[in-house]
Amino acid sequence: MQVLRSLLLAAWFNGCCIVVFVTQLVGSPLYFFNKDYFYSYMAYTKQCFGLMITALTQLGAPTLCRVSGDKSVRGQLHLSDGLLQTSFPERVVMIANHQVYTDWIYLWWFAYTNVMHGRIYIILKESLKYIPIMGQGMMFYGFIFMARKWQSDKPRLQYRLEKLKSQHSGSQSGKPQYDPMWLLIFPEGTNLSLNTKNKSDAFGAKQHLAPFKHVILPRSTGLFFCLQQLRGTVDWVYDSTIAYEGPPKGSYPDKYFTLRSTYGQGRPPTSVNMHWRRFAVSEIPLDDQKEFEAWLLARWAEKDQLMDHYFETGRFPSELAGSIEAKSATPEQKVAISAGYIESNVRLHHWAELGNIFMVLAGLGCLCRLMNSWFS
Repeated sequence: MQVLRSLLLAAWFNGCCIVVFVTQLVGSPLYFFNKDYFYSYMAYTKQCFGLMITALTQLGAPTLCRVSGDKSVRGQLHLSDGLLQTSFPERVVMIANHQVYTDWIYLWWFAYTNVMHGRIYIILKESLKYIPIMGQGMMFYGFIFMARKWQSDKPRLQYRLEKLKSQHSGSQSGKPQYDPMWLLIFPEGTNLSLNTKNKSDAFGAKQHLAPFKHVILPRSTGLFFCLQQLRGTVDWVYDSTIAYEGPPKGSYPDKYFTLRSTYGQGRPPTSVNMHWRRFAVSEIPLDDQKEFEAWLLARWAEKDQLMDHYFETGRFPSELAGSIEAKSATPEQKVAISAGYIESNVRLHHWAELGNIFMVLAGLGCLCRLMNSWFS
C-alpha cells in the first residue's frame, strides 16, 4: 500500500509539474509582445503550482497548521469556514527560520490563504534550478537562485530585485505603482541539522557569539541588500518562526520529517506551528550593515526564546486573543481561538480550483480540435 501510495502521489505531482511547465511554454512568447501580460500569465502558472502542492498535502500528508502571533499582526489573521484566511499587505518581505525542506510548502500554502500564491518569490540555492522541469519552471516564476558566493550573487540578485520594483499593469496587478510581491528569504541559508548547527556554532564562537539552542545563525548580507534595494517600495518585513510538533526538545526535525517521509510514506508532522510578527522597514537600520546585523541577531535571539517556549509548552505564545474573526468554526477551533490561536488544516477551499491547472491546455486542445474539424 505504501508503494502504491507513493506511485500515485508521484504520478500526480510529476504529471501536474509537466502540465504547468507546458502551460508556461505556451505563454512564454508573450514576453516578446507584452511583458505586462507575460508576468501576469506566469503569476497564473505559479498559482497553479501552489494549488497543486496544497492538494498534494491535503491528499497525501494531511497536516494541521496552528498559527499565532504578537500584537503587530492583530486583525490580520482570521478563520473563515474552518480555514485560515489572512490579510497581509500585497508587498512584503518575509523571513523565517529554516527547519526542514518542507517549510516552503507550508509557507506557499500560507500565501494561498492571502490569495498571494501567484505572487510569491523565493530565494533558493542555485542547485535547485537544475532539477529537470521543476527547475526551469521556477526560473519562469522569477525565483532567485543564489550560489552563496556574494561576488556572483550580488549582480544576479540586483537584477531580479529591479524586476520586482518595476511597474506592471497586467490584469492581476493589484497596486497602481508596483505589482504584488511576497519575497521569501531564509536568512539562515540552509535548514537546521546536526551538521549545520555544528558549523553555525563554530562560526559563532569565532565571532564571540553565544550559540543558539534551536536555530542557527542568520546571514545578514542577502537580506540587508534586499531591504536596501526594495526600500521605498515595501513597508513591512513579516517574520515567521516555524516549529514542527513531534520531535522532542534538543532533537533535529530533519531526522523525522523529510519530503520522502512526509509524502512518500504518509508521515507528516502532527502539526506545523507558525508564530508571526511584523517590523516596519522604516525602523530597521539599513544604512549600516553592522547595525543591521545586530538587529537581525536580536530577532533570531527572540526566535530562539520563542522556540524554547514552544518546546516547554507545546505552543508559541500568542497576543491574538480577542482579535480573531471566525466564521463556521468547529468546537475545537473555538477553544483554540479563545486562547489566541487559529487551527486550520492545509487544504484547498474547493476541489474545483484544480481545474485552473489544466484550463489552458484543455482550451488549447479544444481549439486544435475545432480548427481540425474546420479544415478537414
